[in-house]
Amino acid sequence: MHELGLVNYVVEQVSKIAEEQNIRKISSVTLQFGEVSGIVPSYLHDYWLWYTKKFPMFEGSRLKTEEIPAVTWCDDCRITYSTVKYGKICPHCGSGKTWLLRGNEMMIKEIEVEDADMPEGTGGEITASGEYKPQ
Repeated sequence: MHELGLVNYVVEQVSKIAEEQNIRKISSVTLQFGEVSGIVPSYLHDYWLWYTKKFPMFEGSRLKTEEIPAVTWCDDCRITYSTVKYGKICPHCGSGKTWLLRGNEMMIKEIEVEDADMPEGTGGEITASGEYKPQ
């Protein structure tokens, strides 16, 4: 159920960025999240469709998702491996001195916007640093 909270957070953050950049229409938002983050993509999409109906800026917007593979680091043999496939025990040396390197994060990767003053289908994107780049 934390997907609803994530959608709420993303809408708040994107709204702030859009306001700072004088953007009136969001076309899509791309989220990246880790393979072991516990996020259920179908729930995220369902909540996005339901929640964004409350905000005219997001009307008709799409949520795009990208999964970041989970990778674990072994302190003993200093090698990385697939977390989901092998778990906590290193498949190379059998050590349990491992830690998750990536795969538990969530971030807003890209925001596509539509500029109301431009012909339909044109616009740009807001980069991770908050900079607006017209198409």
